[in-house]
Amino acid sequence: MKLLDVAIIGGGPAGLSAALILGRARKQAVLIDESRPRNAVTREAHGFLTRDGISPNEFRGLAKEQLSNYPSVSLAEDTVMSIEGEDGCFRLKTAQGKRITSRKLLIAVGMKDRPLDIPGLSEVYGKSAFVCPYCDGWELKDEPLVVISRGAALMHFAPLLSGWTKRFVVCTNGPDELNEAEREELRNHQIPLFDSPIRLIDSSAGMVKQVVLEDGRALPCTGIFFKPELVPGSDLPQSLGCRVSEEGVVSVDEFGKTSVPGIYAAGDAASRMHQAIAAAASGAMAAASINNELNKEAWLRE
Repeated sequence: MKLLDVAIIGGGPAGLSAALILGRARKQAVLIDESRPRNAVTREAHGFLTRDGISPNEFRGLAKEQLSNYPSVSLAEDTVMSIEGEDGCFRLKTAQGKRITSRKLLIAVGMKDRPLDIPGLSEVYGKSAFVCPYCDGWELKDEPLVVISRGAALMHFAPLLSGWTKRFVVCTNGPDELNEAEREELRNHQIPLFDSPIRLIDSSAGMVKQVVLEDGRALPCTGIFFKPELVPGSDLPQSLGCRVSEEGVVSVDEFGKTSVPGIYAAGDAASRMHQAIAAAASGAMAAASINNELNKEAWLRE
């Protein structure tokens, strides 16, 4: 069985960017991805210089086309089921029965959404309901919006969103988890707060019309921002002994190194800043660090 230099697990911006750097560095690498990206629901991806507004599907297609220029990089549509071994020789098994060995690992599995139990949300998610104003706030600037959030997350998000629009109300979909000072802060900024559970989101062709509450009130709006519940894209980092936060974020240093020798992590798997351009940058940094480590090891062997 051929020993590859690097196995990259996850084919989002972080994994694709890492594959490009490693290909250009003449490293034998495989990128393994199950082709179920979190941003598949989104029509357009924003904030990526030279690619602002591109569809996620087109972005991945262009990335793979460019990777084809580097024959040392291969792509596999598959799922890694288990990993054994240690720095210098990791042994991977996939759902399709493939066995892969590599000197280093780069985990770029991202995060996955745990759907909120709100009728109608899935119909508008990625079309008129979003999670990140940096990604989609411009398209909804000065529009009347509904924010679905509560507690500390809400008190972070409300001032942030106010840079794009002042015309928003808050639905906490149950107890607001705020103290009186925080409620007063929202009142001072003339932000209405509704703690009635949400009955449904009324929409047409993916475009939200109104949010209907259980108490009968209807809140007209043209867009929604909501706080998603995220879970790690894979439990592989934990199974390998990598240090992971309570939120499931892999702990890494500035070069993407995890707490386990030979294992790196990049992108949303290792960051709370869930933006494509940030993920791509972290993938490039981790790949450069891996390449440097491999080159030093080869230098010493020779």
